Amino acid sequence: MSLSLSGIGVSRGIAIGKAHIIVRGSIEVLESAIPEQHQEDEIARFLAAVETARIQLKSIRDNIPAGTSINIASFIDTNLLMLDDATLVDVPIKIMRKHGCNAEWALKLQRDALVDVFEQMDDAYLRTRKDDIDHVINRIQHILLETGSEDAAGDGINLENAIVLADNLTPAETVLLAHQGIAAFATEFGGPLSHTAILSRSMQTPAVVGAHGIQTWVRDGETIILDGLQGVVIADPDEQTLAWYRMRQDEEVRRRARLARLAGEPAVTTDNVPVTLMANIELPEDVQAASTENAIGVGLYRTEFLFMNRLEPPDEEEQFNCYMQVLDALDGQPLTIRTLDIGADKHAGADAIRCNNPALGLRAVRLCLKDLSLFRPQLRAILRASAHGPVRMMIPMLSNTQELHQVLSLVKNMRNALQRESLAFAPDMLIGAMIEVPAAALTAADFAAHLDFLSIGTNDLIQYTLAIDRVDEDVNYLYDPLHPAVLHLIKMTIDSGRDAGVPVAMCGEMAGDPRYTRLLLGMGLNEFSMHHTTLQEVKHVINNSNIASLRPLVDELLYNTKPGQIRARIDSLNSDLTE
Repeated sequence: MSLSLSGIGVSRGIAIGKAHIIVRGSIEVLESAIPEQHQEDEIARFLAAVETARIQLKSIRDNIPAGTSINIASFIDTNLLMLDDATLVDVPIKIMRKHGCNAEWALKLQRDALVDVFEQMDDAYLRTRKDDIDHVINRIQHILLETGSEDAAGDGINLENAIVLADNLTPAETVLLAHQGIAAFATEFGGPLSHTAILSRSMQTPAVVGAHGIQTWVRDGETIILDGLQGVVIADPDEQTLAWYRMRQDEEVRRRARLARLAGEPAVTTDNVPVTLMANIELPEDVQAASTENAIGVGLYRTEFLFMNRLEPPDEEEQFNCYMQVLDALDGQPLTIRTLDIGADKHAGADAIRCNNPALGLRAVRLCLKDLSLFRPQLRAILRASAHGPVRMMIPMLSNTQELHQVLSLVKNMRNALQRESLAFAPDMLIGAMIEVPAAALTAADFAAHLDFLSIGTNDLIQYTLAIDRVDEDVNYLYDPLHPAVLHLIKMTIDSGRDAGVPVAMCGEMAGDPRYTRLLLGMGLNEFSMHHTTLQEVKHVINNSNIASLRPLVDELLYNTKPGQIRARIDSLNSDLTE
């Protein structure tokens, strides 16, 4: 009898194969006292485990086949960088010396402190980076505890065309499994913003996460179907179901071939309206993958990764060099640098500042304006980079124009200081704002009067408008981009920009979801920024859309106040699309 389990589809595609279940117990860490005369030996054991973890990850990276996207290798590089970070190496050693405890316990204490900091972050994307901390620390713990390899892909197991089921997978495991020929994977836990989910999309491996109970209800070796678009896993399907999904597989192969041919074409509607498609990046290495998809520059460069997993923030010179690396790789295309968007937990260490309500607390521009020692070096680095190419600066989480004027005043002071020091900068560097707080959307006209561009951050805008956390499994069913209130805030922002002659972009997940492309085009949006893997799908919709025809349909849709009917109208808007 067939069984269907639901999760979150994070990488599109249909896979049919035998289930391979990875079962591994949780890591049990106990505290033990280490006599003073043996403390240095324990520290040496810890450092040896860190080095072994480094060797393992380098081996995985070095064995990635030639020609694989650099975006994939960068995930392993991120884990390797963590092994050089003081928060993962120096702090546990300090704990060992202070408390006279074993390496495993010191590492556990530091892991708990770091994860606690990440869980306080409001930004759902940044919060999922705690998974990367766990992946690296678990690898070291396995080595210390001598419990075998952390990697799920063991030697001697034929995984060709298997569908792997696991509690969770690390980026390193995902790479190993993909190159062992798995057809797809599904996990009990995880979210769409995890590095593993992003990696599955980069490698075009169908994947479902958050499929609770999948290891309990599916038998090892059982034939299963995985639908990475719908987020469904079907166990023991009948012949009729198999035949239908095999047909879907063939359609998916043809769809991907058509999309691949779009990479060299411009994004232009059938009534000759050009649309700008840009990429969201987090690491300099991401630029190459974005360029391969013919993205027209970077619409969102998340700078938080320069600041995380370290005890001290990067200085001006380190930030400048990083921005220059991205700018050089873009070869004349625009780079939109978002200023720091994390909370008062910025040091991410044992002494991190706690916040009672991080979602509504001291974060993003609020933190930067309170801690100018954090903000000034970044402003100077961005301004200096602007002398070498088309750099735009974007300010996150503005909620009133008073904050904006404080930032603009600081920028003016930084320009004067750089001029006195004879350091080059572009005096006309464009400055914009993320519209992600409902108050900012409602007063978008006031912001547009003082800025060069606006960019709608739908992830936070939806969460703040609907008062829900999209990574909280108890309430994330309420996360709805098509809620009438959300749509009106988006339309209000686009209209305010148009009236002021200021361009408006969108850089949230909604921009990269082809289901909403025609809706947004009809609202007047003509600049989208997204993860590079969805760019061609959005372009396909744009190239088969007529804005003049869409506008009256979307205007009528916006008068509707029932989400169910709005979804039906969206389906109608997209009904003629062939994939």
